[in-house]
Formats: sequence, C-alpha cells, structure tokens
Amino acid sequence: MLALPAYTPLKSPSAPVGQPNIIFIFSDDHAYQAISAYGSKLTRTPNIDRIAREGAILNNNLVTNSICGPSRATLLTGKYSHLNGYKVNERKFEVNQPVFPEVLQKNGYQTAWIGKMHLGSMPHGFDYLNVLPGQGQYYNPDFINGSNQTVRYPGYVTNVTTQLSLDWLKGRDPAKPFFLVVGHKATHREWLPDLPDLGAYDNVTFPLPSTFYDNYEGRAAAREQDMTIDKTMRLKEDLKVHANYDQKGPYTTYSRFSAEQRKAFTDYYEGKVSREFDTKQLTGKALVEWKYQRYLRDYLATANSLDRNIGELLNYLDQTGLAQNTVVIYASDQGFYLGEHGWFDKRFIYEESLKTPFVIRYPGVIKPGTKINQLVSNIDWAPTVLNLAGAAIPSAIQGQSFLPLLKGQKGPWRKEAYYHYYEYPEPHHVSPHFGLRTERYKLVRFYGPADFWELYDLKTDPREVRNLYGQKGYEAITTDLKAKLRAQMEQYKDADALKLL
Repeated sequence: MLALPAYTPLKSPSAPVGQPNIIFIFSDDHAYQAISAYGSKLTRTPNIDRIAREGAILNNNLVTNSICGPSRATLLTGKYSHLNGYKVNERKFEVNQPVFPEVLQKNGYQTAWIGKMHLGSMPHGFDYLNVLPGQGQYYNPDFINGSNQTVRYPGYVTNVTTQLSLDWLKGRDPAKPFFLVVGHKATHREWLPDLPDLGAYDNVTFPLPSTFYDNYEGRAAAREQDMTIDKTMRLKEDLKVHANYDQKGPYTTYSRFSAEQRKAFTDYYEGKVSREFDTKQLTGKALVEWKYQRYLRDYLATANSLDRNIGELLNYLDQTGLAQNTVVIYASDQGFYLGEHGWFDKRFIYEESLKTPFVIRYPGVIKPGTKINQLVSNIDWAPTVLNLAGAAIPSAIQGQSFLPLLKGQKGPWRKEAYYHYYEYPEPHHVSPHFGLRTERYKLVRFYGPADFWELYDLKTDPREVRNLYGQKGYEAITTDLKAKLRAQMEQYKDADALKLL
C-alpha cells in the first residue's frame, strides 16, 4: 500500500444539499455467490455486506451482455451493445457518443474514473482519468492518465487503486459534488492474491456445486463450450503450479515482482502448492476436484483485498463527514461461475453469469435493509445515477431509473429483461445467443454455428439443467415468451436479432 499523505479535514466536506456525491465501486468478475450478503457460505465480505445492510441489495440485477468491456460500455451509455457499438471485448469504445458523466458535468459535478476501465479508449465526460491499460496487472501496475502518460506504481493493484482514489478525493474542489468510479481489477483471471492473503483459504474444503459434473444433456452450447475447470483451466498460468517466475516481458506479472513479492509467491506456490501437486500425483476426478479447490482458494483470496479496500473507502467517508451525503454503490461488471456446470468465466445467459451483485447506500433516502427483487438491468444504472443527482435523463438512454424502487415506491416496472451475447469463437467457444428472462421463465435462442432454442422454468429448475423447449405441455408458454421476446427486441431496437426470430 502506498503511504497516505497527511490529511487535513476539509472545511466544506459535503456537497450542496440536493446533489449527493456518488461513488461507484466497480469490480471485475465478482460472483454474487462469493458475497455473504447474497447468502454465500464460501466466504465473508463484511464491507460489501455493510453497504447492503445500510442501504439496499438488488437480488435480480441482470446484465445485457455478460462480458467485461461491453458491460462497462453499457454502464457509460445506458444502451445495449448493438447501439453503443461495443459488442465484444478488446475493441475501442467509440468516444464520440454521449455518456452519462457528461450530463453530470453539466449539472456541476466533478467526475473521475480511477482503476480498471478496459474500453481501449478514454471516454469523454471525466475531469480526471487514471486507468489501467487493458486488463492491467495485479502487481506494480501501470496507470495511464488523461494526458496519456504512463506511470508505474509499486504495490498491489487493489491497494493502489484505492490510494489513488483517496488522493483524488482529497484534492477535489470541496464546493462541488463529485462522481467517482473506483474500478478494480479483482477478481479477474489469473486471480493473484495480495501477499497477506496468500493461503487464506487453505484450511477450507469447499463443497462441490451440485452441477459440477453436469453432462449438459439437451444443451448443445453448454456441451460445446471451452470454459471448464477440467479441460480449460491451466495448471501453470491459472493455478500457479510451477509457474515461470523468470519469464520476461512488459506484460508479464512475474517480471514486475520486487524481491519481496517474488519470495512470497515462490515460498507459497512452489514451496506448498506445487509440492502438494507433485506429491499427490492426481488424475481423473481427483485432479479436477483439486483444481476446483485451488481455483476457489485463489479467487476468494483475491476477493479478500477487494472487500478490505472497500472498507478503507467507507472508513474515509465516515472520518471526513462525507458519508451522510454520499451515495455508495458496489457492483461487478457481470456474474461468474464458481464451479457451477463445471465452469469458470461468464458469457452464458444462465443465472450465475446473468446476475451481478449490486448494493447501494444513500443515508436518509434508501431505508436500511431494503431488498429489491424486481428485474433490474445494467442499462438502468446510468439513468438511476442521473436521477440520484437530480439531472435530466437523456431520451436516448434505453434504461430507466430504479430510484423509485429504492425509495419503496409502488408503480409499474419491467416484467421481462432482454439479453444478447455475441463473442464467438474465441476465447471460450460460447455460441452467440439472445434471450428473455422473466420472473419464472427463461427463453434462449442460440445462433451462428448453432441453431436451437432453450426454455427453463426457474421455479422448478433453478439450476437450469432441464431444457423444456419443444416438450409437450409448454407450447402456450413458449408462444407467449416468443411474443414477449420479439416485443423486447423491437423496444430496444435490436434489428439484427429480429431477423433471426
């Protein structure tokens, strides 16, 4: 952790009444199944839980396209991928399109994004940018600022991101409200924990998910993917079994290590993990299950620092008097598989990757302990932030503010949520598909090399292992869902998908 400069309390720490400060903490690949506020038994996340306890938790926050860059583009634009132009990862976000922070600027806000952005460009709408290039590195990371200057910071990326965010908060204009995105790299692959968290879960044996040995019967896309812990997860790169610490290159994490960092990693991963792997000589299911345990231990250890740093930020707000007039949001860019269906990664419309965590606190406005069960989409994030700020919502935004839900108000809300995933075949061979999620049902159309439908009753089959499409007795339900799917495509102007119905 970088050393904090001496702090002098601000004379006017709070924004003007009626314009709250807004902090949006945005992580990468953090599964709701790994958050204790969502009922996780795998770990504890006391600081994320605190936001939920003191505010609201969204139990059905869905994404429109379950992959990192497109989710971030949807946050900024409030639009589906087919309209904001960012359908797949590793592209350049089109900066000459409206983004909601520009509206905040026009309403007197100072705006900043610090940490992971992963859009391949520097969007407008921010007074201050200091972001990781691409995916970024876990140790001694580079940051690129708004002047395209690259600076390498010593330490662990989660700590550095928090420190840079605190530095910006301390140097801002205290007379203006602020909007700050704190973008964390955690918990993205290859799951490198901070040094204090190495081995944090080594004494825990995690239960296998009930679908760990899924045979994918009746689900061709699920059968043909390339994202299993068994076959896809790499021993050396992902699980650090005999990792190559001498590998050189500007994008190699290990080449960035200080002597202290290298020693800690080699002591743990060579001295303990690799030695255990060599000693056990595992094969078959025993090897797959060992990989699963190692995966969760590294993933959750990486998440430890994420939650700890959220606590650092919450403590700062308390200590400076900013907490009372600051909205704090925590969300991930999408969900993630923690062994369900035998997988890691995301992409599919199935629940573990479709749903993403979202908790929000706003003292005096959102009643502590609020639970939102309605279907909320990430196209709704931008208009909700604008609504919180008292700013007008541009008509081009496709989502709607769920602030009325957060306030406990009754009124009409969506009954269906639309989804469209594009990226194929690399890197995980997940067929492109679109679909509809209602409170009870899910209808999916896979296309491209595939051409088939899936239907799930989430009430009787929450794990989504029985494809009901085409089965007797579901004709009327299927017809109704297809009509609703078409209506969603028309509402959200997905012309290419309409041609495939």
